[in-house]
Amino acid sequence: MKAPRWPIWLLLFLALVAELLPLPAAMQPVRPAWSTLVVIYWALMWPGRFGVISAFLAGLLVDVAHGSLLGQHALSLSLVAYLVLRLHLQMRVFPLWQLTLSVFALTLLEAFVLLWIDGATGRAEFGPGRWGPVIAAGVFWPVLMAAMDRLRERLERRDSSFV
Repeated sequence: MKAPRWPIWLLLFLALVAELLPLPAAMQPVRPAWSTLVVIYWALMWPGRFGVISAFLAGLLVDVAHGSLLGQHALSLSLVAYLVLRLHLQMRVFPLWQLTLSVFALTLLEAFVLLWIDGATGRAEFGPGRWGPVIAAGVFWPVLMAAMDRLRERLERRDSSFV
């Protein structure tokens, strides 16, 4: 039995809510890009159920929620999802420290794509608000992955009568 897709979208929605929750000004620059981390996780663990188009749609939701240029996050999340899907068989066998470094590199790539788009539209900024989420993503990845692994395993072991 295939696991349902609704948990993917529910967690993407919760990640988007976590990105929009107000934080103190001192914590704002180190808020991780939760949507990016969730996209990386689902593309890595359920590549048959979450792909580039799903990442594009999630990116459009992020664009609308943040009020950014429409398609900006959609492009960056699609690129990240494509790379994860392309390399998911290799990445799944990485030890946690290598996987965390890979996630750091993927979020860094996303930050560069967003910087490039912001620079092309004349809205580029180079402060800690740009690079803090990349570092925070590397810090929070092991915890997020452990929590989502537990959820995914419960969904995969779920009895078919509950669907």
